[in-house]
Amino acid sequence: MKKLLFGILLLAFEIVVPIPTMAGIDVSVSISLPPPIVFSAPPEMIVLPETYVYVVPDVDVDIFFYNGWWWRQWEGRWYRSRDYNARWVYYRKVPSFYRSIPPSWRNDYRDHRWRGHQWNYQRIPHQQVQQNWRGWEKTRHWEKQQTWGVQGLKQGTRGQQPSQTVQPGSQAKPRSREAVKSQQSRPQSEKVKPQHSSSKHRENVQKSKHRKGIPEPETEDKHDRK
Repeated sequence: MKKLLFGILLLAFEIVVPIPTMAGIDVSVSISLPPPIVFSAPPEMIVLPETYVYVVPDVDVDIFFYNGWWWRQWEGRWYRSRDYNARWVYYRKVPSFYRSIPPSWRNDYRDHRWRGHQWNYQRIPHQQVQQNWRGWEKTRHWEKQQTWGVQGLKQGTRGQQPSQTVQPGSQAKPRSREAVKSQQSRPQSEKVKPQHSSSKHRENVQKSKHRKGIPEPETEDKHDRK
């Protein structure tokens, strides 16, 4: 009787809760992947000023290359791949590099302007980016190469940050010298005070004896004793 009751309960549980749910199938299977983009040849790229992010400017879809990965956004989600046209994989959050990308970069590209300066961008073949992106970032290649092709653009804030951290140290030196001087002068003033107070005390004692008529003790010589 107990076995029959247990079997009925188990059957009812399977009807209410589907078996796939019990198996714990990964939810990511339901996320659709973006369609591939057909290129007649490997795409040329440009590097966005003040970053080391490369972008394909000749397609309507934003396709970025950064840190060895291709990145694209589709239906509000982010995907990345090692190839520019296939094998996209869902990425759960917004890439960190995307925060430094201005939304108007396409307008800047068409107008050859960047932050109000003339932008003579350079089209870079796909193969060169794949081979050199790591070395270019390590040696700050685009900062030295006419500041990303932007005329009149100052060096980025990366070069200015070390100078800001040095200033507090330079201001602290005069304070330390004043502290040393004050420490050296304090012991001298403290030594003088006891001497000054003892001499005054002796004078006060002599004056009080003189008023009371107490004679001062005379010093005896050795000849007088004989």
